[in-house]
Amino acid sequence: MIVPEIVTYILDGNGHGRSLEPKAFATRVWGEEADGFIWQHLKRDHPDTPSLLAACGLDGFVVDALTAEETRPRCTAHGRGILLNLRGVNLNPGAEPEDMISVRLWLEERRVIGVWARPLQATADLFGAIELGEGPTSPGDLVAKLALRLADRAEPSVTALNEQIDDLEEAVWDPNANVMRTRLADLRRSAIVLRRYFVPQRDALTTLEIEDARWLSTHDRARLREASERVSRFGEELDAIRDRAQIVHDQIMDQRAEGMNQRMLVLSVVAAIFLPLGLLTGLLGINVGGVPGVDNPYAFAIVCGLLVAIGLALFWWFRRAGMLK
Repeated sequence: MIVPEIVTYILDGNGHGRSLEPKAFATRVWGEEADGFIWQHLKRDHPDTPSLLAACGLDGFVVDALTAEETRPRCTAHGRGILLNLRGVNLNPGAEPEDMISVRLWLEERRVIGVWARPLQATADLFGAIELGEGPTSPGDLVAKLALRLADRAEPSVTALNEQIDDLEEAVWDPNANVMRTRLADLRRSAIVLRRYFVPQRDALTTLEIEDARWLSTHDRARLREASERVSRFGEELDAIRDRAQIVHDQIMDQRAEGMNQRMLVLSVVAAIFLPLGLLTGLLGINVGGVPGVDNPYAFAIVCGLLVAIGLALFWWFRRAGMLK
């Protein structure tokens, strides 16, 4: 997915829009359509990004927030606008979904300024909708559609984690299955990382929904509420996945401990059987006078038979006591 480093769209408020050349970014062209607004999107690593943001009249706090190296989902009202940071799953080729990508937005009544560090398919979806004449009609509609698309893109990743933990739960009860702890650890790590961003993202969307911004319509707030509830559900599912993964881990450790205890029991029984036999052979092997059977040619066979009989008797006793199965 190739995204230009500077994207500018003028939207007419009815879903249609036109793109501008990158050099038009800092001009105040958003007043041309009475019902429209402008959406401008920049790459964070572009060398002109800080100066372009400052040329738009944004103060240092907003510029620093939009170009920060690391962000977490949040919603902050500042001056005449709202600063909104969201996260989406990384669906780029060769990437891990839990390596979530940030989208930073500055929202005003007639203008939206976004900053991206890596391509995000949810924003590309909105670009494509604008080209089809089905783009957002207002800044509130834009952020609502973006939040819903972020949830749409995240749902398959959460579903995949659910399917993986289902497979592990079934495999752990199969004595012939080899449940890899590394696979379980990767699943738990993915769930924890995703939850780390989904929970504050829910709070950010909820905060935006209740903000006193006149450009947020009732319809926009309802869709933001829907996006917040979906993200909240993802967080609950990730909590359940994490807890289920812990249960699977406990079961694996219990099975390993039980197997180790069984092996130690067998070794203990074997040692208990050979202990009296070793004592008897040790007594017969001491180099002192009076050892019975020294002059008897059948003494060795008699002793071997006696040892076998004692060993079998001890084995029968341990079997009857339930120590061997």
